[in-house]
Amino acid sequence: MTIRRLPETTVNRIAAGEVVERPASAVKELVENAIDAGAHRIDVVMRDGGRSLIAVSDDGVGMDAGELELAVERHATSKLPDDDLIHIQTLGFRGEALPSIASVSRLTITSRAAGAAGAWTLAIEGGVKASPHPAAHPAGTRVEVRDLFYATPARLKFLKTPRTEFSHAVDVVKRLAMAHPEIAFTVSDDDRTAFRTNQAQGGLLDARLSRLSDVMGREFAENAVPVAAEREDVALAGFVGLPTLNRGNAQMQFLFVNGRPVKDRLMIGAVRGAYRDLLASDRHPMVALYLEIPAEQVDVNVHPAKTEVRFRDSGLVRGLLVSGIKHALAEAGHRSATTSGTAALGAFRSGGGLASSAGYRAGPSSGSPYGQSPGLAERSASYHAPLPGLDAPLRAREASATLDHSPVEYPLGAARGQIHETYIVAQTADGLVIVDQHAAHERLVQERMRQAMEQGTPARQGLLIPEVVELDDAAVDRLMARAGELADMGLSVEAFGSGAVVVREIPAVLGETDVKGLIRDLADDLAEYDEAISLRGRIDDVCATMACHGSIRAGRRLNADEMNALLRQMEAMPHSGQCSHGRPTYVELKLADIEKLFGRR
Repeated sequence: MTIRRLPETTVNRIAAGEVVERPASAVKELVENAIDAGAHRIDVVMRDGGRSLIAVSDDGVGMDAGELELAVERHATSKLPDDDLIHIQTLGFRGEALPSIASVSRLTITSRAAGAAGAWTLAIEGGVKASPHPAAHPAGTRVEVRDLFYATPARLKFLKTPRTEFSHAVDVVKRLAMAHPEIAFTVSDDDRTAFRTNQAQGGLLDARLSRLSDVMGREFAENAVPVAAEREDVALAGFVGLPTLNRGNAQMQFLFVNGRPVKDRLMIGAVRGAYRDLLASDRHPMVALYLEIPAEQVDVNVHPAKTEVRFRDSGLVRGLLVSGIKHALAEAGHRSATTSGTAALGAFRSGGGLASSAGYRAGPSSGSPYGQSPGLAERSASYHAPLPGLDAPLRAREASATLDHSPVEYPLGAARGQIHETYIVAQTADGLVIVDQHAAHERLVQERMRQAMEQGTPARQGLLIPEVVELDDAAVDRLMARAGELADMGLSVEAFGSGAVVVREIPAVLGETDVKGLIRDLADDLAEYDEAISLRGRIDDVCATMACHGSIRAGRRLNADEMNALLRQMEAMPHSGQCSHGRPTYVELKLADIEKLFGRR
């Protein structure tokens, strides 16, 4: 077998296999070229999902006849003036896109340089280039790709339906539009415009939020909090959605590095870690984050598609993302997504449930709101006990006592009653709030425990009668292996013969709690934890498990003072707008919307 050089057209088609995977890949490369050319407006037109036509027009700097011929040569680019692959300032830099696309399609480029008297056009068919000739065209460039993959028909068999391919292309343009709010974009397929956004106005923060609203929807803009963090010349900015605004997949997570849309596992993992104690494992937050990092600390020359990056200090980047997101969510205080109230109104109108439209899922139906079966001890001892863990001294009195109907001055309002011994109804200045007492108090207890553990060993409460909990031997072994760490968290557990442990102390913040249920759940949790990771490394998970057993239950009758104390503490505590599973702890209904239900508006 003789070694030989491959023909140039074959080389280009091989390269095209990496660069142009589907019509959306060609759209991405052409739009990035337009952005690098300084365009203020970019229009994309597709036909048949990009198979028969992809046309990208821009008002950028344009090209003359000589540049036009060079642009379709392999590894010819204007974007590396110093041949520096470290300090890359553009989206493209390889010089592969146009020749790769031209090798598998019928390509025509028409361009007019800024200030030039006329335009030039150049046609390439299956990699065979013709000579440029004069044409009529305004300043800027238009690239037309016809019959994509006609030169490689096998690739056509792997394409999806035109609608699917078009949707992938729209998604690509949306990501680039989010990174560049100063540019106007349109994407259309035949006579239908699927995406249109004008140049965003105002400062960078306002411009980004306006563009994010165009792409991710108005509900994201209304329920997102700004992120701003910096560490060692690495800056993080953007917006993250409140935990109660979540989705069943990660499609609404957008990440950018130095203005480049990326799909980076490290960054995706950091987002998941930041929301770990605020969302259920099968729910995903909505985020748009922009990372600015010195060029020498990130490698964008990893793959021809340029969607993957490598960081020199991955720990620094991950830490910045986690801390930045957590701080932003903490600053949001007790806020909960406005979509919860909208979903509630929809349920009233249609008679349907909340879960399908609120962006979260309810737990399994059972005797308590999240599928926890209330035990006999809870029924007999906890129903009418004073509310545990509240700071203000409360005097127990009948729940039917007269409520204070003075003017409402608090964000979550003043308690007006309790329904089904499960939900607190409070009146606000312009509506009402319905609070899930178990979910709300669970979040308060979890946050108090986490803060106490971060500051040191939490206060302990000795049990008057130590609680003996029967377990299987494996569960006892797991608990005893972590007994020292549990003691540091305020939970004293000792072996008690064969197949049992005895609990002598619990964290004071838990108050009255289901000790047996807590120990059994902790033993189950430890079976899933990596033994190399300390419990302090899983502090949020441990706190969530303890808080669930130390919070007031559905079915507990509360008096007016207890209800109002719970509301005031929710207002002061970060993350109190959602439980650890991302479900809302309260729903707010505006008076104007309630009046619409009764035909008053």
